[in-house]
Amino acid sequence: MRFILSLLTAAIVFAAHPATAGERLALVIGNASYQAVSSLDNPVNDAELIATRLEQVGFDVTLLINADQIAMKRAIGAFGNKLRQASDAVALFYYAGHGVQSFGRNYLLPVDAAVTNAADLDLVGVEAAAVLRQMFSAETQTNIVILDACRNNPFSDVPGFGDNGLAEMKAPRGTFLAYATAPGAVALDGLAGNSPFSRALAAEMTAPGLPIEQMFKRVRVSVLEQTGGAQTPWDTSSLTSEFVFVPEKPQSAEELAERQFWNAVQQTRDPLQIMLFLRAYPESGFADEARKMLSTAMEQELRGDGAKAADRQSDPQAVPASPPSSLAQDPSEREQALFDRAQAEMTIDAFEDYLAVYPEGMFAEFARSELAALREGAVHDPVGDGVTPQPAPQPQQAPVPPQTGAAGQIAFAAPLPDMAAPISGRSIEQLIAGSPLFPPVEGLPEEIWKGQKCSSCHQWTQDRICQQAKFYLGDAGERSLDKQHPYGGRFKRHLKTWASQGCK
Repeated sequence: MRFILSLLTAAIVFAAHPATAGERLALVIGNASYQAVSSLDNPVNDAELIATRLEQVGFDVTLLINADQIAMKRAIGAFGNKLRQASDAVALFYYAGHGVQSFGRNYLLPVDAAVTNAADLDLVGVEAAAVLRQMFSAETQTNIVILDACRNNPFSDVPGFGDNGLAEMKAPRGTFLAYATAPGAVALDGLAGNSPFSRALAAEMTAPGLPIEQMFKRVRVSVLEQTGGAQTPWDTSSLTSEFVFVPEKPQSAEELAERQFWNAVQQTRDPLQIMLFLRAYPESGFADEARKMLSTAMEQELRGDGAKAADRQSDPQAVPASPPSSLAQDPSEREQALFDRAQAEMTIDAFEDYLAVYPEGMFAEFARSELAALREGAVHDPVGDGVTPQPAPQPQQAPVPPQTGAAGQIAFAAPLPDMAAPISGRSIEQLIAGSPLFPPVEGLPEEIWKGQKCSSCHQWTQDRICQQAKFYLGDAGERSLDKQHPYGGRFKRHLKTWASQGCK
């Protein structure tokens, strides 16, 4: 709830609404209509904008507009009393308006401030440190003070006011101090209804999961862009705990699986793994980075080992000299058996059994992806009871099941039972030594893939193509079956069938 305070209502309103533990409490002040000094255009708009945004992110906001000295001091005192009633509150103070420094101290100007000498300022102004003293007295663990002040020096012709802007303040432990501009500099009031600082602050405050330090870094970059480098916001922190305005949204099972897959890809930087990721998650937020990584990795593969070694010496982020242990050797018979059992049963227990024994195994990332989907109930029989997990459904327009006689088996070295070019009459063994007809990943430049041999990028063997084929048995792989493949979608379905039969 937002309150407009005046002389006598501030203490009453605060006393009537005692704070409870865990609250977010904010006092926002905007002064623009000054009586004895130059008025400002935007502080009221800025205060209302920030108050609205703070309410949206869970703060109990008290808003004070065009306040005189008595109203400001009473509001600050009432704010301190409210904080003292809360054992675990987050305290935030925001001020927009005139602010000046004198004798090394910062003062916020009430609308009735009239000064003829710098020595009078503590009699008619409100010392900014008064807010910090209230926070210190309340022993709040997280304090945030934001000063969008020092828009100009309204007392430039008054003796003793030779300094522009605000002075750097010392804050108690657990405090984040933010200024619209660097100490001693002047901030801009703005020409579009709000100051550049408040506009940037309101825009960045709702970013999910963004720590306050990173958020204000974004604010600084935005203000620099808005002002052409004329204004540089400044902050200092003695926080001892993490604070975000908006907690990060919990990830769904599919988002978690995507993130785990991407983390594995970043570690290996293997072209095959990157392609598998892009086929499974073509619209991912990591897709652009993955495509760049793939282009670099494939160029290195095509240039040969000598060029790759040179690249590794010059780029510490390049493809590792040797693959991780999970890719450097084939899985043991026991690991293969456990994973095959999990793929066959498609149950939470089966995948947990595999991961308990092989948490960093060859199939660990795929197993975690499937496990997350099963736990969310995302993989069900569409015509079942909606409770018992079932293998992922087949696409509606499935091709004619490949068969090679009565047994219906697909073998690595046997011709594939397909009448469609280019795979008709050719075996998996022959095809992986051929050249792609389509880009391995959409958008990949032709000069990288066209006319090249598949084996030049992947160093294909029966075991390695089997690992890709097994990917299509999983939930993430199932989604990629409808995506284009260098040999077309039919080839992927043959690979899936081959994997389900043991990759013989």
